[in-house]
Amino acid sequence: METSFPWSTLSEAYGFLGNSLLKPMTQTARVGLDPAFWEAFPDFGDEGVRDALDALARYADRAAPLGEEAAAEQVAVEYTRLFVGPPSPAAPPWETFYRSEGVTVGFGEATFRMRELLRAVGLEVRNDNNQYEDHLGIELLYLSVLCARVFVGDDESVGRARCAQVAGDGPVGSEQVREFIEEHPLNWVGAFRDRVAETFPEGYFCHVLTLAERILAWQRASAIG
Repeated sequence: METSFPWSTLSEAYGFLGNSLLKPMTQTARVGLDPAFWEAFPDFGDEGVRDALDALARYADRAAPLGEEAAAEQVAVEYTRLFVGPPSPAAPPWETFYRSEGVTVGFGEATFRMRELLRAVGLEVRNDNNQYEDHLGIELLYLSVLCARVFVGDDESVGRARCAQVAGDGPVGSEQVREFIEEHPLNWVGAFRDRVAETFPEGYFCHVLTLAERILAWQRASAIG
């Protein structure tokens, strides 16, 4: 039954990964620098996911001698070089760039499509950071909302307070979630990670994107989810 599927846990995992890609670590929580955080992070019983988590725990171990402030600054420098620039992002974080060869403008069909999907569930991008809607971080946050809504719909014991946290009206089904995973984040996260690896092959975000890809692949392959 769908109620046994870890929708709530997936929602939390995608939420954390999505937020990690939208702001530098100097502006967010620094739990990613704690090996114990990755050791406790859900692996969904998947060996590939566990391997990605172990790689992140090793990264945190290597960064520990720097001290938290310096380690967070190191990750923030990596973030800026990869996703911001100047002069331009080394690894553009928008789906449009990975849909065809030679794309140099970050506003394309994938942006429009994501804008429609977000609007359909009552979400919008406030653009505090001038991000396009097809940013991988936003796609993962959207997926987090979908998983949360499936969880709310499947679990009658969830109260109104929980429901109020989940934007939009109407039910969301597991097939809708799977289709989104296949058509959007899983379709391009590998190419995005490869671009990141060209600049920081053993960096924090290469490992974060590997983890995201493996969780997405696990969910798509699941006969239940």
